[in-house]
Amino acid sequence: MKLFGVLGDPVSHSLSPIMHNAAFKALGMDCEYHAFRVSPESLHDAIHGAHALGFGGLNLTIPLKEKALEIVEPTDMAKQIGAVNTVDFKVGIVGYNTDGLGAKMALKDNGVEIKGKNVLLLGAGGAARAIAFQLVSDGASVTIANRTPGRAISLAKEVSRMGKASAGDIRNLKNLIQNSDILINSTSIGMFPKVSESIVTSDMIHRNLVVFDIVYNPQNTQLLREAKKAGAKTIDGVMMLVYQGAEAFKIWTGQNPPLDVMEKAVREKLA
Repeated sequence: MKLFGVLGDPVSHSLSPIMHNAAFKALGMDCEYHAFRVSPESLHDAIHGAHALGFGGLNLTIPLKEKALEIVEPTDMAKQIGAVNTVDFKVGIVGYNTDGLGAKMALKDNGVEIKGKNVLLLGAGGAARAIAFQLVSDGASVTIANRTPGRAISLAKEVSRMGKASAGDIRNLKNLIQNSDILINSTSIGMFPKVSESIVTSDMIHRNLVVFDIVYNPQNTQLLREAKKAGAKTIDGVMMLVYQGAEAFKIWTGQNPPLDVMEKAVREKLA
């Protein structure tokens, strides 16, 4: 049997075990995926221990993604993003970041073209970094708006080395949205238990906008409800979670996982 796992602190809330075990079962693979609580101070030992024990691979969640850069051999994209969420042991200890790809695939899965589009990205944290670098590399023009303007300016400066990126003033949110094709919320606004929160209201949203909220609990966030009210296309956070997990699965096993099975497992758990 091959073991896989997610490391984090806290980690009991993670949906990765349910998602990956459903995929392993559907493909008849003799593999199991578990959650392990690991502190940043113990991360080096945990990763090297998993490697020594013959683990197939690891995922990393908060607060370990940045710390892992010092421990693994990161890919160029993981290095640019400044965070690792997937570790593979086939050739040494290699660190990937599949978060940006997860967002890209969630958009593509919903028939949304990225190249040449104006994207407004709310937030400037770890997820925002991954999404911003991925989307500019796919030809989008990304405007980053954050409650702390300095963080948006700093991230936009970094991302602009790779493509079109700028910082927007969140106080001018309505105008920023009017000039956008795609709106992505990468903040925790609207996440359980504060489910009624949204800084965007239906009167700010135009019908041709695609609204993508990476929050997946609840699945139908207040932002998505406002977008539906305005007649805009909506994408929930479950598919980003599924696609980033599917990308990790491919890296570890070389196989395409059953996306429908992974999605069903996550949605049933969240229901």
